[in-house]
Amino acid sequence: MDKLGIVIHVSKNNKLILRTKIKVKIGVRVLNEELKSVGKILDVFGPKKKPYVSIEPSINEAEQFVGKPLYIIMEKRKGKN
Repeated sequence: MDKLGIVIHVSKNNKLILRTKIKVKIGVRVLNEELKSVGKILDVFGPKKKPYVSIEPSINEAEQFVGKPLYIIMEKRKGKN
């Protein structure tokens, strides 16, 4: 499990917004500290080194996650033989 970042705010269209230092893909499931699903990555935008991530929440009351860390489970890469 990798820390995606800390939620900065909830956008006007009810998306969770945070900044990250890791490379992520759209559609990846996002989890909270208790490993419960919070939503999926909808968009990645801004500077390449530290982009913003927009998350489509799958829960009500998205505001409860502002200031809290969110996580993703990174896919394991298959090594070359």
